Amino acid sequence: MLLGALLTTWPALLNRYPLLYPDSITYLADGRRVARALFLRQFSDYYGMRSLIYSLGILPLHWSANPWPIVFLQALLAAYILWLAVRSLRPRRVISRYLLLIALLSLLTSLSWFVSLILPDVLGPLLYLSAYLLVFSRDTLSRAERASVAAVAWWAVASHITHLALAAGLCVLFALLWLVRCPPLRDRGRAVCEFALVVLIAAASQLALNAYLYGKPSLSGDAPPFLTARLVADGPGRWYLEKHCPEIHLALCRYVGHLPADSDEFLWNPQGIWPAAAASGEDRIRQEEIPFVLGTLRAYPRQQFSIFAANFWQQLSAFGLWDLEPNGWVLQAFDTALLGGKSSYQKSWQANDELPLDFLSAVQYWVVIASLVALVLFTPLLLRSGPPLFLGLSVIILPTLVANAFLTGAFSNLEERYQSRVVWLLPFLAGLLLFHWLDIRQNTKRRLGSATWHERS
Repeated sequence: MLLGALLTTWPALLNRYPLLYPDSITYLADGRRVARALFLRQFSDYYGMRSLIYSLGILPLHWSANPWPIVFLQALLAAYILWLAVRSLRPRRVISRYLLLIALLSLLTSLSWFVSLILPDVLGPLLYLSAYLLVFSRDTLSRAERASVAAVAWWAVASHITHLALAAGLCVLFALLWLVRCPPLRDRGRAVCEFALVVLIAAASQLALNAYLYGKPSLSGDAPPFLTARLVADGPGRWYLEKHCPEIHLALCRYVGHLPADSDEFLWNPQGIWPAAAASGEDRIRQEEIPFVLGTLRAYPRQQFSIFAANFWQQLSAFGLWDLEPNGWVLQAFDTALLGGKSSYQKSWQANDELPLDFLSAVQYWVVIASLVALVLFTPLLLRSGPPLFLGLSVIILPTLVANAFLTGAFSNLEERYQSRVVWLLPFLAGLLLFHWLDIRQNTKRRLGSATWHERS
């Protein structure tokens, strides 16, 4: 596992510094404010707009000075969960095949890039593999391993609102499959309940932390109105405001004359609607998000559904690494998150736009295509002779990839990063099926050889 973890850190080692995204700065900076409130009772009016539990969890690793320990922790978690998943299927030569698989995933897919990136993104696919381990392959884990996998799943769920939504969706899927007595889940009712309990505890942790910090329970804390920005940028939200503002009196109505056609402009431009409203203490836009969304969907259901479908398909097929290109804001805000290391970051390949992102994005694209072809070819084998654990892993990975594209594409911005962080699960599944096929071939040859020997005898 240590060797596997080292293999997944090569992008950071090549870059000579952990990879950073604009969101990385906020995660690195927000933990200090949360820690002061929790342990010193030094409260603040603002703690950040992203997962405070992830920010707090990585604080002891970097202490506003060195982000490398975060990369090493994420690498160890990835190596550990992948080891347990490969071992659960009991292939021949499990150690060599585990190392071969993790090496190929690290070199040819986005796995190692998200391990090297200071974001909770890599925890998403680790959560879905943890769900497989806790529900379908629970019997292959010791008590200590089940506890550690549950802890990883808890942190992953609490680290991103998308992870929470997809984990809740998996709980619903598991419950439905159990109710219809689907073979892989027929006797897994207790395991499903235990995984659902982990998800509930993670959600309760978010609610409790936000209640302590803000005085009211919330799953999203001080997050901007992402869905409002999305509907406005898509068009139906703008049409709804232009037609109904005289009678609905929403806070957005004061901006109806200059609504942007880009959600990034709405949310992040310093002169955009949300920054201007937040700076003036205007919280009504976020409070009125649900009425605005429901009103828009009632007024333009067909148009919005068509836009959702187009965004979903675009997100499903977009999984490059181009979002890891250098960003000027990261350099400007660097000192707010890390007190040292700016000169090291400035010398990195990422900061100087020298990372081979085009080449590696193309490689991952063809690896994913090849994996899809392999899965189609191996499906008859899986249905005919595949062990139930393979079916369980497929039941988790394939719907999760689709659901992730729907949630992020339909309800957030369209970014390559969103789908790229989970798409490496597809080559992982294809690789495991290839190992299973090789084992079947070896067993067949061994039986034929034995039969020939007996005949000659």
